[in-house]
Amino acid sequence: QVQLVESGGGLVQAGGSLRLSCAASGRTVTLSAMHWFRQAPGNEREFVAAIAWIAVSTNYADSVKGRFTISRDNAKNTVNLQMNSLKPEDTAVYYCAANCRGKNCDYWGQGTQVTVSS
Repeated sequence: QVQLVESGGGLVQAGGSLRLSCAASGRTVTLSAMHWFRQAPGNEREFVAAIAWIAVSTNYADSVKGRFTISRDNAKNTVNLQMNSLKPEDTAVYYCAANCRGKNCDYWGQGTQVTVSS
């Protein structure tokens, strides 16, 4: 089993920045890729970004390209999401997940709230 714990959410004004972190523990040797999803009220959960656990490979949703950056620290078993130029439409609960096939993931974190005020 792998446990994922997110941190770093909060309230920020439009144009501001936040950095989310996801700490993985447990059987981290089973990890192949880490993902961030988000879910706004009344909306379906949507993909935000992903990074391979070993390879140098990242992927982003079109809506966040050029503004968000996903990175990892294998020594600390953490994955970060640097979010810049935030917009009110980025407001959502952000979830860290691991080993996903589409939205079907082996592991999920509990989520962290990000609120962007206009």
